[in-house]
Amino acid sequence: MTVKTSISLTDQQETFARALVNEGRFSSLSSVVQRGLDLLQDKTEAKNLETEALRVLLSQRQSGSFVSSSDMGRKIKKMAAQKARQQTS
Repeated sequence: MTVKTSISLTDQQETFARALVNEGRFSSLSSVVQRGLDLLQDKTEAKNLETEALRVLLSQRQSGSFVSSSDMGRKIKKMAAQKARQQTS
């Protein structure tokens, strides 16, 4: 379904949109605006999915076991030592 509406563009936006139509990249100014809205919707949805994924990851991390900085330091040193031994073997 298509809905007719009225929008306002800046002179710069109108010039750019008309140039796209004149170049044959779009059939009308409406097509340019529709494509712009489609891209904005895609970007917004992708950002929302990413934000939700980060929330889930953070929630999982918060419900997991806590590792103190000193324990983490020891684990890192142990991993580095193992890696160094592997490289000299």
